[in-house]
Amino acid sequence: MRAVVVNEFGGPENVEVVETEVPEPGAREIRIKVAAASLNPVDAGVRAGVFGGAGKRIGLGWDVAGTVDAVGVASSWSVGDEVVALDYGMVKPLGTHAEYVVVDTDAAALAPATVDSVRAATLPLNALTASQALDRLELAPGDALLVTGAAGAVGAYAVQLAAHRGISVTGLAREGDEAFVRSLGAGGFIGGAVAGRDFDAVLDAAVLGEPALAAVRDGGRYIGVIPQTEPASVRGVRTGAVEVSADGARLAELVRLVDEGVLTTRVAETFALEDAAKAHARLDGGGVRGRLVLVP
Repeated sequence: MRAVVVNEFGGPENVEVVETEVPEPGAREIRIKVAAASLNPVDAGVRAGVFGGAGKRIGLGWDVAGTVDAVGVASSWSVGDEVVALDYGMVKPLGTHAEYVVVDTDAAALAPATVDSVRAATLPLNALTASQALDRLELAPGDALLVTGAAGAVGAYAVQLAAHRGISVTGLAREGDEAFVRSLGAGGFIGGAVAGRDFDAVLDAAVLGEPALAAVRDGGRYIGVIPQTEPASVRGVRTGAVEVSADGARLAELVRLVDEGVLTTRVAETFALEDAAKAHARLDGGGVRGRLVLVP
């Protein structure tokens, strides 16, 4: 099969498509024939060596939508099931940017019925990150939440999920994104710098750090989306960062919200698998709204 890897760290030119063996599922694993797999900023970080692994061949890709085509022992899935899954891992020999991928049984959920595989592939990493970050904030209905990067992939899911939970959401994004952010359910919008400590919590999807922390009231909560990059606690504000984990049960809930129209998926552009380097160059160019998706 074909798979996207890096053998040396660097820019998009270091992304390679190689021929490799089709992986076999072990106990409590399934193999998915990949229909679509989205490209995320974490893939660019892996490609650049941010997470280590020098000297190894590293596979790229975390999100996948496709069809179960083989199952290991003790799997609850059947061949032919249409699924989405998160294949977590910074340094791994194969990722989801391939024709086949093996994932843990409990990392998968039935695919949405209302969107195609390309759109479904944008859900696992970003929506799980948003959902798990909100869990860490332990907000109640009516609490005031600021979401930075509210027009981005994680931020947009966070706004929609928080609004669905009855939380009072304000989105911070570029001025031109106000209509979009409000359409997600944000009751407030900030298009510039944050002033005042008006929020019970902030979900810092834009990785602003201390400027975002400054928007939180004394004793409030801050959650970032990159582990070990959160600012130090001040004024009694509890700070932390979410490290996303595969969770098929939670992913199934998110799929249900897609099918109910609560969550919207966004695709910026699709690329053939052999054009993975071009997709990385497009991502590095910035200004992408929605996800870039590789289609084998």
